[in-house]
Amino acid sequence: MSTSEPVTLTRDCEAALVPAGNIVTLLKGEQAHVTQALGGTYTVVVKGNLFRIDGKNADALGLQPAPAASAAKAGAPATAEEIEKEVWDQMRTCYDPEIPVNIVDLGLIYDCTVTPLQDKGTFRVDVRMTLTAPGCGMGPVIQQDVQNKVIAIENVDEANVELVWDPPWNQGMMSEAARLQLGLY
Repeated sequence: MSTSEPVTLTRDCEAALVPAGNIVTLLKGEQAHVTQALGGTYTVVVKGNLFRIDGKNADALGLQPAPAASAAKAGAPATAEEIEKEVWDQMRTCYDPEIPVNIVDLGLIYDCTVTPLQDKGTFRVDVRMTLTAPGCGMGPVIQQDVQNKVIAIENVDEANVELVWDPPWNQGMMSEAARLQLGLY
């Protein structure tokens, strides 16, 4: 989608103001410039302000909503290792609305633990993550995006995503691919 041509919102829709994270309603008829469409979310500029629109509201931008996250092969028993791989794959579809690199490659995920739930054949996933800046108002939005994508994985019954600040994030935590993409080499 071109960022030079505005789209007209086809209906009112909820959006998060970036970087504050406040939830607002963008109104039908407003002009939006899509600046980023990654991981099933959209970053748009409306009246000079930056907003993040969840994929479930893609139709307000005249777009098709992204398909829901799916996981392990239906009917197949999943191992903790298979679940963990899927969790990392799903977290790679989560993006900071201001940075076109997924949160895994940004180095924001500090830990991912998959624990079998007793007698259920399902799993609990605990994720410890951080943000590029502790004062980022988008933290709860990104945290919820991770939780939503993890809990949508088949055989995951519980997902806990904790924001932590120790150790503090720095650019050295990014993958080589992320640093190349952002021109930091």
